[in-house]
Amino acid sequence: MYIDTEADLAKAVPVAINAKTHRYGVCNAMETLLVDAPIAQAALTALAPIYREIGVELRGCERTRAIIEATAASEDDWYEEYLAPVLAIKIVDGLDEAIAHINKYGSHHTDAIITENFSKARRFLNEVDSSSVMVNASTRFADGFEYGLGAEIGISTNKIHARGPVGLEGLTSQKWVVLGNGHVRS
Repeated sequence: MYIDTEADLAKAVPVAINAKTHRYGVCNAMETLLVDAPIAQAALTALAPIYREIGVELRGCERTRAIIEATAASEDDWYEEYLAPVLAIKIVDGLDEAIAHINKYGSHHTDAIITENFSKARRFLNEVDSSSVMVNASTRFADGFEYGLGAEIGISTNKIHARGPVGLEGLTSQKWVVLGNGHVRS
């Protein structure tokens, strides 16, 4: 999840808390939080005490650790799918850096931006290479049932055949049967 400098913190805080803590051991739980530098002080000082109270271990970049108490994040933390109460936090300098970080380190599963800027939201949706991208919503909504696919059977971050949550229809293939009686195509 990326909290943009033009985010409404009244939205950003509960969405970021929900995305990480609703359930830890699921594929759509937030594992890395990116925060735009101009809003980092306000966002992180609002979020960190809530995460700590819930029992989430925070791992942060050097700039994050200058604002809140956190363990030093390693390069491996940016790739990690913890499936546990652990969150990596990085302060970035704008949308370009956030998108580059997500496309390099992310799982290509689900990513979200919190912003009130429509143009930035559109860029994020178009340029982040993930099977689900969201604006001002918890990553926990990335689910086949939530998307109206019925029971979710799996999820795919591939680009072909299925991408995103997969329901029964997405796992089935078609077989075309043509019965002719000397038919020709003209």
